[in-house]
Amino acid sequence: MSNAKDIFKQHQAQTFPYPSCLEVESSQGSYITDVKGKQYLDFVAGVSACTLGHSNPIILNAVKSQLDKYTHVMVYGEYVQTPQYKLAKLLADNLPKSLSTTYFTNSGTEAIEGAMKLAKRATGRSEIISCKDSYHGSTQGALSIMGNEEHKAKYRPLLPHCNQIIYNDVESLKNITEQTAAVVIEPVQGASGFMTPKNNFLQKVREKCNETGTLLIFDEIQTCYGRLGTLFGFEKYNITPDILCIAKGMGAGMPIGAFIASWELMNLLTFKPKLGHITTFGGHPVSCAASLACLEYLLSSDIMQQVAKKEQLFRKHLNHPKIKEIRGNGLMLAIEFDDEDLVQKVVEQSL
Repeated sequence: MSNAKDIFKQHQAQTFPYPSCLEVESSQGSYITDVKGKQYLDFVAGVSACTLGHSNPIILNAVKSQLDKYTHVMVYGEYVQTPQYKLAKLLADNLPKSLSTTYFTNSGTEAIEGAMKLAKRATGRSEIISCKDSYHGSTQGALSIMGNEEHKAKYRPLLPHCNQIIYNDVESLKNITEQTAAVVIEPVQGASGFMTPKNNFLQKVREKCNETGTLLIFDEIQTCYGRLGTLFGFEKYNITPDILCIAKGMGAGMPIGAFIASWELMNLLTFKPKLGHITTFGGHPVSCAASLACLEYLLSSDIMQQVAKKEQLFRKHLNHPKIKEIRGNGLMLAIEFDDEDLVQKVVEQSL
């Protein structure tokens, strides 16, 4: 009989030639334990997904309680389900009035797809602009606006009319015109190495969108639910997007995403055609229960107020001649070394 790692490699589709193959037995708090009993201090958090740590009793209790009531009962948008509407209301209560209506999805890339459709429907335009070196997901539409050609080349042709600006380059904003349906942008660029906005760049993007009648879509899939020290990243930069996409940490370890806009915008998906956007499992009640419990805790505790202090703690102690730069914001931080080989050695030694 093949061992677990062999089965994993042979029968699960692989995304990377050299996966870590960490064989997980359990997880608790900030630690993952493998099948040999070795514990790992987890700085990845499921790639910003486990907002309150692993196996948090607040989340587990919410999930178990919902499992005892019902799981999937109907496609999205037909039945009134308590975890869904309570989560939608609490989100609305803590967002600007122009972000009052939530469409729940299964994942972040689905949220991006829905937001792109909504922008095209609302403006009657077809061009979507994103940033060079950006990442918004791997489905066809999200891949089309990815800012890395290496990942796109083998899958072309993709969606037409997808163009780019350069993050932190104000001159490139001339590419946003009255033919642009939406600009999709991250408050902190994740895949490019946690690049942060400089010289009021995001504010200038907002101004250009206002000038051209272009919708501004914020991809906060990785920055939502307190990652930067505020509930949503856009709060740190004093601007409001027209459409907000969230996922990852929103579920506190459970699969869920959402795109959020005004009622007037979102209502465009209801008519002409009916069922303009539909999902079977989006907003699964168990995932919504987990997200609601996480959001309630974030709002009632001081955990977000601790983020800035913890960021400074990391920056203070990560002081080494081999470290070239520490980038990011809040607890979304990346370390750049001056030697690529050293990076691999650090990762291998850590595991």
